[in-house]
Amino acid sequence: MAENENHSLIVRPVGAVEKAAPGVKRILSGMVTDTLAIANAQLESWYKEGVRHYHGKGVLKNYSEAAKWFRKAAEQGHKFAQTGLGACYEKGGHGFSKEYSQAVKWYRKAAEQGEAYAQNNIGACYANGIGVPMNRTEAVKWYRMAAVQGNELAKTNLGLLNETWKEALDYSEAVESLRKMAEQGYAPAQYNLGVFYAKGEGVSKDEVEAVKWYRKAAGQNHVEAQYNLGVCYEGGNGVTVDEVEAVKWYRKAAEQNHAEAQYIMGDCYESGEGVEVDEVEAVKWYRKAAEQNHAQAQYQLGDCYRRGQGVPQNMVEAAQWYRKAAEQGDADAQYKLGLCYEDGRGVVKDMVEAEKWKDKAREKWIESDKLYPSLAEWSESRHREFQSPKH
Repeated sequence: MAENENHSLIVRPVGAVEKAAPGVKRILSGMVTDTLAIANAQLESWYKEGVRHYHGKGVLKNYSEAAKWFRKAAEQGHKFAQTGLGACYEKGGHGFSKEYSQAVKWYRKAAEQGEAYAQNNIGACYANGIGVPMNRTEAVKWYRMAAVQGNELAKTNLGLLNETWKEALDYSEAVESLRKMAEQGYAPAQYNLGVFYAKGEGVSKDEVEAVKWYRKAAGQNHVEAQYNLGVCYEGGNGVTVDEVEAVKWYRKAAEQNHAEAQYIMGDCYESGEGVEVDEVEAVKWYRKAAEQNHAQAQYQLGDCYRRGQGVPQNMVEAAQWYRKAAEQGDADAQYKLGLCYEDGRGVVKDMVEAEKWKDKAREKWIESDKLYPSLAEWSESRHREFQSPKH
């Protein structure tokens, strides 16, 4: 195994065990504070300058220069800068000397603050004997800590140690590790602890407890926690069903560019769930999600243009959005794109293209959960809907 094969410097970790299933509808005094904000901004600025030189963004790649900026922030406790400095020492080159013991030192500092990529990297150091004696037990320990935060590299590396993800992960141990970080206010750990409670892994399933931890993370602007809290309020998972509260949390996630939350906001404004019906707002949110390649939002935006709902009717735009969704395998969009070609609406009439897209849709329908008792009935319902300006 190459020494750097399983290492990666990432600007920001996502920190999520899993997302709610896609497409499932609704889961010091002022002076001191200002001083801390200024100090944190300075650390972040140094860190970003290090990233710029590390990756060669707008400048020549130079690890020596990157390490200089990383070190300024790392020495004051910036965990991502500590990971970056460790990576410089581990990789070497580009004007910087490789020094594995220093790499391990800085990875460890970041890892002990809960930084998942550093945890993975120090695990890889132990697995490969880089800067430390080879130690499989230590490698698994650090990989586990990163893996429970959703780090895909760590999950892969556990597999490379001849243990599957499910076998390698002691859920009860993972939960206790997460709980310690969560109780210290680390938002990704709070979110992930909520996921474990929601799934009942490592702990007894407890949706109320899941909501508690989602709320703590959401209060720190953790986007996945905000989204999941919306799902909980919509579905009554651990809380009383409350569409208004669901929309509140979906909106917070949507405003952070969470595509599924944006799609749901569009649906809420279209259907009047938790908000007053507003077709223009519906289109706004569908568009935001569609521009992030969310297939269902692209399909719904196509429908809005076809019907003239919230936007002026425009079949050319409708066909374009149907196509984007169709190319991602959305069966409804495929069928309606076929009908566009069949009728020459928004595209040049082309019966070969029409049949091609309708056939794709039929194949997709056969593979999917059937909401209609027969393929013929499903096809007919799509055709009626396409011809009606109200559907």
